[in-house]
Amino acid sequence: MKPTHHLDYSTLLCLAAGTLDEAFTIVAASHVAVCATCRAAVRQAEAVGGGLLEQMSDAEVSEDCRSRTMAALDAVSPQPMAVRARPTQIPLPLARMMQVDDFNGITWKKKAPGVAMFDVKLPAGARGQLRLLRISAGRAMPEHGHGGEEITLVLRGAYRDHMGRFAPGDVADLDEDIEHKPVVEQDQDCICLVATERPTRFKTLAARLIQPFVGI
Repeated sequence: MKPTHHLDYSTLLCLAAGTLDEAFTIVAASHVAVCATCRAAVRQAEAVGGGLLEQMSDAEVSEDCRSRTMAALDAVSPQPMAVRARPTQIPLPLARMMQVDDFNGITWKKKAPGVAMFDVKLPAGARGQLRLLRISAGRAMPEHGHGGEEITLVLRGAYRDHMGRFAPGDVADLDEDIEHKPVVEQDQDCICLVATERPTRFKTLAARLIQPFVGI
């Protein structure tokens, strides 16, 4: 697997800094786990951030601030970002979260002809939505834009749009200015991991009418 579509550099910087929302962190980390190019970029960003911290002058911290900070750190269950690929269908960051290694244990919910979905549960209070989307071979999604940021990682199969061909490991890091019409290739269903900030903006009236029932 050698991805040809990568995360935007701003996303990589936010991932390295730990400032991405939970849903986007899982998708970005899952791509980084299988992409040597983005993995190197994250390491570079971490090195730059570490260098900047070393140049900062020391500041006095009150005992109250120190105590509250340490208490908050003790309450956190660390989730280290995986940086190595794993011989399973599902990248390690997502596999850890879902406690599965392949797609056989997933209970898909049919949302429309040729479209099924699985909502990935996020921690309470997490922002955004994270879901697995399975689209049948040969099916075209309605042309649409995005209400905010969206990152889509292809896990199986492939689709094409005006930006090119997206195969396993490829990621579409999109903002609200991008509109596209993905078409799944004929030989296999396409399974994607999708993080969204806000609901999709469909262009056709028919798609908008069924959107509340589909949940995309």
